[in-house]
Amino acid sequence: MQPIPSGPGFRQMGVRRFGRVNWLGLYTLARREIMRFMNVWQQTVFAPLMTAGLFVIVFALALGRDRGEVMGLPYLAFLGPGILMMTVIQNAFANTSSSVISAKMQGNIVDTLMPPLSAGEILAGYLAGALVRALIVALAIGIGMALLLEQGIAHPLWALAFILLGAALMGGLGLLGGIVAQKFDQMAAITNFIVTPLSFLSGTFYSVQSLPQPFRALAHWNPIFYLIDGARYGIAGVSDAPPLRGLLVCLLTVALVLFTAWRWLRSGYRMKP
Repeated sequence: MQPIPSGPGFRQMGVRRFGRVNWLGLYTLARREIMRFMNVWQQTVFAPLMTAGLFVIVFALALGRDRGEVMGLPYLAFLGPGILMMTVIQNAFANTSSSVISAKMQGNIVDTLMPPLSAGEILAGYLAGALVRALIVALAIGIGMALLLEQGIAHPLWALAFILLGAALMGGLGLLGGIVAQKFDQMAAITNFIVTPLSFLSGTFYSVQSLPQPFRALAHWNPIFYLIDGARYGIAGVSDAPPLRGLLVCLLTVALVLFTAWRWLRSGYRMKP
């Protein structure tokens, strides 16, 4: 057997030469994920903003003046943070799920798996795209709320914390969904029958205190409820549940989801096209 060549002119394949973290590979993957949605910003950024604006307009015309106050707030002021967080989590989920399932269906997922990237680095690269997209959408909607609804931010750090947690949670769930799904229609089923109902039925348009039992109790077992409720506390200063409890629930849920995603990426579970 021929010895493996060595020396300054050769680099042994498969050996990581970037220290404990492959910063170059991580940056490249994160940049790819960001540019992937920025290249079609009309669909990935502008379209969600239009949808959020239509929600506000429809509710303003249908219920705005007659709905009265909810939790001491005018209805549109109550509605705005829920619309913002619902849009954030839907876009974070869509970013990672569409990236993974598209790569699997097109057969180029190997371009992500073959480079010397660890499971944690791949996870971080995918999440970077979801976080950036979520922050862009949140910033744009927040500016629109400030201009049109004259709504400021009561607790900026709390709002930012829940937006980041929401993006991380749904970005991780989108990654899990993309790994599990083997076809586009399976991914669409996950979006239509799990993600959309949970985001609509988690206090986006109403206070969960108005729900009858046992639905009120069940709502407090839904992590997405705490995301929307926490965003409402950060922006409007009111909440159905203690914000600290919501923060702890979201942190634990994010840790569980990201750990599962890391394990699946590390084992290569269902990552073949």
